[in-house]
Amino acid sequence: MAKENFVEQIADIEADFPRWYTDVVVKTGLVDYGPVKGTMVIRPYGYAIWENIQSELDKRFKATGHQNAYFPLLIPMSFFTKEAEHVEGFAPEVAVVTHAGGEELAEPLAIRPTSETVFGSMYSKWIQSYRDLPVLINQWANVMRWEKTTRPFLRTSEFLWQEGHTAHSSEEEALDETMKMLGVYKEFAENCLAIPVICGRKTEKEKFAGAVATFGMEAMMKDGKSLQAGTSHYLGQNFAKAFDIKYLDKDGVQKYVYTSSWGVSTRLIGALIMAHGDNRGLNLPPVVAPVQVVIIPIAAKKGGVLEACAELKQKLVKEGVRVTLDDGEQSPGWKFNEWEMKGVPLRIELGPRDIENGKAMIFRRDTLEKTEYDLKNIEITVKDLLATVQKDMLEAARVRRDNRIAYADDINGILQGVEKGNFVKAGWCGSRECEDKVKAETAATARVFAEGETSCKCAVCGKKSAHTVIFARAY
Repeated sequence: MAKENFVEQIADIEADFPRWYTDVVVKTGLVDYGPVKGTMVIRPYGYAIWENIQSELDKRFKATGHQNAYFPLLIPMSFFTKEAEHVEGFAPEVAVVTHAGGEELAEPLAIRPTSETVFGSMYSKWIQSYRDLPVLINQWANVMRWEKTTRPFLRTSEFLWQEGHTAHSSEEEALDETMKMLGVYKEFAENCLAIPVICGRKTEKEKFAGAVATFGMEAMMKDGKSLQAGTSHYLGQNFAKAFDIKYLDKDGVQKYVYTSSWGVSTRLIGALIMAHGDNRGLNLPPVVAPVQVVIIPIAAKKGGVLEACAELKQKLVKEGVRVTLDDGEQSPGWKFNEWEMKGVPLRIELGPRDIENGKAMIFRRDTLEKTEYDLKNIEITVKDLLATVQKDMLEAARVRRDNRIAYADDINGILQGVEKGNFVKAGWCGSRECEDKVKAETAATARVFAEGETSCKCAVCGKKSAHTVIFARAY
């Protein structure tokens, strides 16, 4: 009995985007719900995407001089009280351990929501001299933030991420690090995830708790909402003073270091789904797709077909292509739907007639186009096609986003724009009152400043504008 075709059970993306998203993440085998409310089990297919994301980012971090380390999951609660803004910002999300080994702990322990405090405590021990700087450390870890409303990958109580924490001798160097890593994220998002992003500074309201300045990477999803896909924070000397991170400079004077932190998480998998998916399911860019090519035998029981498919698979494996040969008993049509739902970039169909003619049919998941190619040197053809798919997916997403960037002169214009699923550029005077009013009346928030643009007037109060801001509804 053929396995159920899950594609028919995915909600319509235009009619019910949230339901479509939930259907896709569950029915493509990316995740399942954990036994504790708000947690997720990342299944092998979903974890394989994360491994590819991790691999691509990790080599970029190391190329920019960073080293990986690992810091404890449990953090003394007293650490959080050392930086007032930080503890206030994270207090509602912190999960606390009060008992262990059958006894009440002398001091409650936080399960890390982020690690600035524990990094700070260790840096205060390790950094003594200007010769110890800069310190460039990243860790791959899990964190816990006790969320009230959850959705797989986008917002869960526990998730996976990387967090870089660096210490520098000067403000200039720490700011350079902050912006450099934002640039690393942008290049990765566009060249690996095929997601165009808008980077810029966050408002004071939206910045990270304890930072001097936060810079965000915003990506447009297919429903027009924004997803904060990554952040890079300039922390100044806030955590250095809280944790007494000093060094003896060349001039013989004790000075506080300047620090930065930056991170992305498994939320990026949610971004992939919502930026590229369609009514058939996932649509994965080749760089991070667990399976880049699937080979489907046609009339598999006829002599020579499976052998030819296996030979083709080995050619592709030798070229470094992640390829699967689906020689299961289901019909080719069922397999087509199954692998399209899983978002595999290329499908190769090979049957007796194809083999006789020295041809193969290749289907592109991104455009849904099927084209006949010569079997001779097909491994080179496939590699070229994968590169083309990667490039074309980015360009399609860029065009889609750019066509949905609107401008507004007043708050009604912001409302109309976000109702249509747009990012809206509008002037802002810089006051918290006007920023709050936009959120209250439109459900949109200030995502980032539109760099290099200054509108004439604030869209809310009409006073002279200090910035042009990108407003959007967001996940």
